[in-house]
Amino acid sequence: DLPEEWGVIVIPDDLSELSDEVEAIRAELKLSDRSTPWRRLLNRPGLRQLRKVGTALLRAPVLIISMAVLVTVASLFASAWPGPPRQPVAQRTGDEHLGSLPALELVGDDGRMVPLRAKLPAVILVTDGCDCDNLVATTVTATQSRPEIAIVVIGAALSGAATAKASTPAAQVTPATQTTPQTSPRAQVPGQSVQLLHNPPSNNVREQLKLGAPDGTAAALVVDRNGQIVQTIQRTASVDDIQPFLARI
Repeated sequence: DLPEEWGVIVIPDDLSELSDEVEAIRAELKLSDRSTPWRRLLNRPGLRQLRKVGTALLRAPVLIISMAVLVTVASLFASAWPGPPRQPVAQRTGDEHLGSLPALELVGDDGRMVPLRAKLPAVILVTDGCDCDNLVATTVTATQSRPEIAIVVIGAALSGAATAKASTPAAQVTPATQTTPQTSPRAQVPGQSVQLLHNPPSNNVREQLKLGAPDGTAAALVVDRNGQIVQTIQRTASVDDIQPFLARI
């Protein structure tokens, strides 16, 4: 069943008869072996084991570096891949209101109860414990071009006798209860509404307006025509702190 081109093949009974063919093949192998002395040295059994150990030690760093490269490439593709559209972040603007002005009732110059929200828009100055006549005068001057802005000055609390008049019916008012509360000097500008109110002893206006305790300066609230507080100034002694917010009411 051998190919015909091989010719006649004779298998001798004594293998020594093939010694000539063996020598010829060995000579051909020696001619084809072009190994250098360094290669023959590295092919020794001891150095061959060292080569295997070194190859095994190099595989771990190569594997780590390969994984790092793959992770880096994957992260670059993930960052460049278009994702779902993001919702725009709501930004706080300067026109955002700080809340509504509480519906408080304070005592007026005539001893009657007056709603704090009676005249809007308004600049409310809380001046208890403060010598703020100059602040009131300069605030009136700063708003004289806009007579629709009311200037509300909240002074110190009234005495018990003056407060009792506010809760006494007009028919029952006696000369003893007709006590005029003390008022502080006010700047008057034609057409400008300036209203002086007092904090009743039973109410803490600063607490209800979320203001700090008196410290010798005034507190100011800038309120628009809808009763929304657009700016709260905890401590001020100059109209320069108030003037930038007048355009927003």
